[in-house]
Amino acid sequence: MPRPYVVLSVAASVDGYIDDMVPERLYLSNEADFDRVEVERTACDAILIGAETLRRDNPRLIIKSPERLSARAAAGKPAHLQKVVVTGSGNLDPEAKFWHHGVEERRPIAYTTDVGAERLRNRVGDLAVVVSLGAAIDFGALLDDLGERGIGRLMIEGGTSIHTAVLTAGLADELHLAVAPLLIGQADAPRFVDPADFPGGSRRRMELVDVAKIGDVALLRYLPKRESDDYCPHPARTP
Repeated sequence: MPRPYVVLSVAASVDGYIDDMVPERLYLSNEADFDRVEVERTACDAILIGAETLRRDNPRLIIKSPERLSARAAAGKPAHLQKVVVTGSGNLDPEAKFWHHGVEERRPIAYTTDVGAERLRNRVGDLAVVVSLGAAIDFGALLDDLGERGIGRLMIEGGTSIHTAVLTAGLADELHLAVAPLLIGQADAPRFVDPADFPGGSRRRMELVDVAKIGDVALLRYLPKRESDDYCPHPARTP
């Protein structure tokens, strides 16, 4: 089966952070952008986050709009997306909202390692389908498994290590970057990606396909697998 089409979705500050160091959750987007994200979710089959995002944000990852839930039902789809979490250690809280909301039709899938699988099964029991990817997390194998489960379009919503791994492996088909009008500037705060060897290196330019203003947020849509052919490093000077 083909791998899912991967949409990487992230909101970041102007200086590239996705959170700060304050215990309360930082909301980078505005209400209109949150609604835009739900529209994107509605078009997907599954949604994936990393363990740190689950711990920090405790998200439900559900579709809230009754109209969108009805539209999915009319299209023959489950009301809510297949939820997916990635954890190397398997150290996840069984009381997290992730396991208990929007799971009436199917349990979340937890991808982990051989070491993490036993711990995770002991912690969450029947709340999840636990899948070991071996000694380490292999995102190619993860996408292969989701494809075999019938997932055609996957939305990935972080965090830093997940974004980094997916982009480093060249697995993202689209990147939706919402830029919030904030400067965080905290050295220990999580950033969009960690330092890594990305495909093509620092000189490779992704193709920008759309720019939109959503209130005070700028939404940039890139195709990471395509190189831009619109850039001229030495533009002609106007006399």
